[in-house]
Amino acid sequence: MKELIKKNVEACKTLMLEAERWLWAHPQTGFTEWEADSYLSDKFTELGYTLTKAGNIPGFYTDVDTGRPGPTLCIMGELDALDIAGHKEAVNGMSHACGHNAQGATLLGIAAALKMPGALDGLCGKIRLMATPAEEMIQLEFREELRKKGVISYLGGKIEFMHRGFLDDVDLAILVHVNTNEDGIEYKCSYGNNGCMAKTIKYKGRAAHAGCAAHIGVNAQYAAMLGLQACNALRETFVDSDHIRFHPIMKGVTTAVNIIPDEMPIETFVRGRTNAAIKHENRKINRALAGAALAMGAQVELHDRPGYSPEVHDPKFMKLVEDCCCDLVGADKVEFHYSGWGTASSDFGDITEVMPGVQLNAAGAVGICHSVDYFMNAPERFCVNSAALQLLVAFELLKDDAKKAKDIIASYKPTYSSIKEYFDSINEFILDKDAVIYDKNGNATVVYQ
Repeated sequence: MKELIKKNVEACKTLMLEAERWLWAHPQTGFTEWEADSYLSDKFTELGYTLTKAGNIPGFYTDVDTGRPGPTLCIMGELDALDIAGHKEAVNGMSHACGHNAQGATLLGIAAALKMPGALDGLCGKIRLMATPAEEMIQLEFREELRKKGVISYLGGKIEFMHRGFLDDVDLAILVHVNTNEDGIEYKCSYGNNGCMAKTIKYKGRAAHAGCAAHIGVNAQYAAMLGLQACNALRETFVDSDHIRFHPIMKGVTTAVNIIPDEMPIETFVRGRTNAAIKHENRKINRALAGAALAMGAQVELHDRPGYSPEVHDPKFMKLVEDCCCDLVGADKVEFHYSGWGTASSDFGDITEVMPGVQLNAAGAVGICHSVDYFMNAPERFCVNSAALQLLVAFELLKDDAKKAKDIIASYKPTYSSIKEYFDSINEFILDKDAVIYDKNGNATVVYQ
């Protein structure tokens, strides 16, 4: 079967590489990836697939049914790009500087390979191929507007798909991300990654002439600077093992230089190893932000939203994937770290909260991820290796009456016992507060949680 998989992937190579270049040239950010959605939908339909479309947002899935009962494995590819105008191949200020274009191309190649003779021999259950939007947690204001309009309920694509029931009947999931491996290693994987909470902050002051009437103004920019300084002073109180990260950006003022700024918006994440740690430290951060507003006589709006839950890979599933990697390229080109932890975040983490899942990296890019020097320097390397790996993993999981898949599913201990329990928990992140309210006498009420 390994040789058949390699043969089938090789036959689909041109299809994947053409798709990779097309998707690279048509980048769009989260929940606007209609060009990629249309391109891949047409290609999947040409292959004979019937798609379940997300409808009012980009993305879709389709099931490959072996005809024999068994578990469902979800293989994912992501659609979105980054807004990174400085990239020399940016289109309308956007670029696939994280390699999601190659994931979409690989998903198409897997779909084509599964249509070939013998591809499903000996397997049971289903393989769900899923193209997901909006993995990058960016443009929070835009996504919040979509949420208010009822277009989405959550800010991440996979979480939104979960909310819509697209993973209700899925038992395991895998995703292969592009990595900038320049050390000869083809596949890398760690035990897990941080989760994050999405946070927008708006300091509000009082505008006044900056030269002759500054004494009656309230400087929102100064209040914001003081708030961030207070948060920085909290950093030594963060527990090292919780891997807390707080990285705000001030979005800037819209007034002239001779006007006291009356508004300063901020976007940030609070990242951490567990949702409980994120919630705990976020309360301290909100207290600091509110205290700074109070000190300056300003107001501050706090808006917290569920971001991405921590990503924790099932060790037994990891071992199966590692064995498949070694089978394909040799153990000397594979690095799996069963205690390794990363501090980035992905909405694949939300899936691992309720089912066994593994997200790993495969070589194919050069430069620094999310930067202007990121390029797909070896798209064939990524697409071929990634497609072959995911097909081999599917075979190992679903062969022999899905013995290995059933064993992984039975022994897995999810953070939440159901998708409903998971949503009940992350909804506790939701917060909308005017954190400092003044009465007519200037007395303040502070409510930050």
